[in-house]
Amino acid sequence: MIHQLIQVIESIRGKLESYRRLSLKETPTRTIIIDPLLEALGWDVRDPDEVQLEYPTVDGKSVDYALMINGKPTLLVEAKSLDDALNDVKAITQVVGYAANDGIVWCVLTNGVKWKVYRSVEKCPAPDKLMFEVSFDPHETEGLTVQQIAEQMWRFSREEMAKGTLDTIGEQTFTDGKVRKALDSLVREPPRAFLNLVRTLVGDENLAPQRIKESLARVWSQGQPTAATEPAVPPSGIVKPDAQESRRSAGARKAWETRKGKPPKRTYDEAEHTFGKPQEVLELYLGLDRFCSSLGPEEVEKQCRAKHIGYRRGKSVFCSVHLQQSGLRVWLKLKYGRLENAPDFARDVSATGHWGVGDLELGITNMSQLEESKPLIRMSFEASG
Repeated sequence: MIHQLIQVIESIRGKLESYRRLSLKETPTRTIIIDPLLEALGWDVRDPDEVQLEYPTVDGKSVDYALMINGKPTLLVEAKSLDDALNDVKAITQVVGYAANDGIVWCVLTNGVKWKVYRSVEKCPAPDKLMFEVSFDPHETEGLTVQQIAEQMWRFSREEMAKGTLDTIGEQTFTDGKVRKALDSLVREPPRAFLNLVRTLVGDENLAPQRIKESLARVWSQGQPTAATEPAVPPSGIVKPDAQESRRSAGARKAWETRKGKPPKRTYDEAEHTFGKPQEVLELYLGLDRFCSSLGPEEVEKQCRAKHIGYRRGKSVFCSVHLQQSGLRVWLKLKYGRLENAPDFARDVSATGHWGVGDLELGITNMSQLEESKPLIRMSFEASG
């Protein structure tokens, strides 16, 4: 079934520039792009028992599509025109609110090419309920194959929605984020009862609470995001780069340039890479971050650059990562031609311009691909010693 979706995506991609020149409004976007994609995902848009058009909401308005399983709406889809960037907070809040008020867990905001999938039941601002985002715009999906894009979209196919696949992935992803935040708070400001419990488990009643607290901070810091992103904001613990600080940096550079001196080197932090990314991408990144740091807690140094985050061992960067809206692009210092059974999400970029350090690029869009990547990351780490 997924092969049909791949064919539809490829067909739309081939005509995308001409569609954009026509500036398709919402109705033609639905007819020309969205309807064929929903059909390829197994949803019969002509069957009202399967797809209810102009689904009524509690406030008397309507959502473009309600995708039904056993007569019950399981996913709301709100369509926009092709050139809509889908960044309007009011529009996001509206469709997420419609779903939440009607007890529907999942909703999508789409312009036909970009599909933003939200889990409406999360207790956080509507934009932070973004579970994942998938696009087949070639300018937004560099490093990803059409197969990978189709696999991401297939999660909200009729077949997978009936299986509850999206429910399982969504619950795990958001729960992991909330538990991680709770553990971070517990370790950074441990209550006395927690310190006493640790001392009991250690089996050393002479161990002072302050020593336990300091040890917890050291142990927890290994593989955790850098201090630059320490402030916790639900659901991911990542904050937007401080606007005032950005203005100060820009002002300092301008002052140097006015004096005809060399401007100070711009510094970047983790928040500039993680802000606004879907929850699944954040979990992928945090998993990669923990693994890279665990390879050598005393050796690995993380450095944030303009377009990527690098992991250095000594003078050598063994892993670089760029966070996209749909996944991670990871570069390793390995030769593609020397790999046995390279994964299908790997490619040789030795003759292609790219941001990170290394000739092997991995396009990672899910946890199973991250797990498959770990032996290669370890190989790159060991080669850097």
